[in-house]
Amino acid sequence: MAKPATKPKESAPAAPSAPGDAEQLKRFYRDMLLIRRFEERAGQLYGMGLIGGFCHLYIGQEAVVVGMQSTIQLGDSIITSYRDHGHMLAAGMDPKGVMSELTGRSGGYSKGKGGSMHMFSREKNFFGGHGIVGAQVPIGTGLAFAHKFNGKANVALTYFGDGSANQGQVYEAMNMAALWKLPVIYIIENNRYGMGTSVERASAITELFRHGEAFGIPGERVDGMDVMAVRSEGLKAVEHARAGNGPYILEMQTYRYRGHSMSDPAKYRTKEEVDKYRNERDPIDHVRKLLLDQKLIDEAALKAVDAEIRKTINDAAEFAQHSPEPDPSEVWTDVLVGA
Repeated sequence: MAKPATKPKESAPAAPSAPGDAEQLKRFYRDMLLIRRFEERAGQLYGMGLIGGFCHLYIGQEAVVVGMQSTIQLGDSIITSYRDHGHMLAAGMDPKGVMSELTGRSGGYSKGKGGSMHMFSREKNFFGGHGIVGAQVPIGTGLAFAHKFNGKANVALTYFGDGSANQGQVYEAMNMAALWKLPVIYIIENNRYGMGTSVERASAITELFRHGEAFGIPGERVDGMDVMAVRSEGLKAVEHARAGNGPYILEMQTYRYRGHSMSDPAKYRTKEEVDKYRNERDPIDHVRKLLLDQKLIDEAALKAVDAEIRKTINDAAEFAQHSPEPDPSEVWTDVLVGA
């Protein structure tokens, strides 16, 4: 019987370094490829009926979370929505524990009870995966409040999508963050479609980085398909918040290749549109080309990286499929903390 992955291996976030650094580019390539291969395998397991419920894949958006993760330090908080597997892996959570949670096994980060959308790691300061649209935004604002209240020089990265950007609770949270100068970075992952509705049909103002103007919150629009652009703008936002200047908004213009969830055939967009992003804007291909053009790595080394990552993902899938399901008594645990 496989041993549950209750204590994932520790790994610190990448330390900031100069743009274009060779080792940093290699790390970005590896981290993005790990997310891509993990999500591809998760899609396969879903198709085999081994993952139940909803499953939202992050394929195409990898540069956003990998770039932002490189800007923060230990003690900073991370929270996101239900498209969350990539954020977990970028935060250093163990692929075995994440995959086990997807398959509802006791070795998962929420003991198999949260599934794709709801898993957490206090060890990594990752506060979820949240299934209610926009609900993580006030929680992320609360995490920033806790940092300031406790006198910690930490920030809270709060991710949400363009489909959440017009939620009332988002504006309420922004008002509070601006009023109290909370160290929160609001990261809007604008992948152009909230479920099946394009942002042009859902938002009166499609420049989502401007949504904090009424509260005096500065914002920037970023090429979310370019990991170095994400890092560059992310460093500015994190420095702004960490220095006590209050919240900041980053609108990441990105794109998801798959449907909103695994049950979405994505017929609201053309094959030509998806292919254009895949062939011309893919974030992993972009870094791969940089590495080869600058002669920082060769094809053989890239193949070795891919082989290593495929083994990691295969091991995670095997571990998950052979881990035990939660004991029925677990339905009553972790529900309420007594006084």
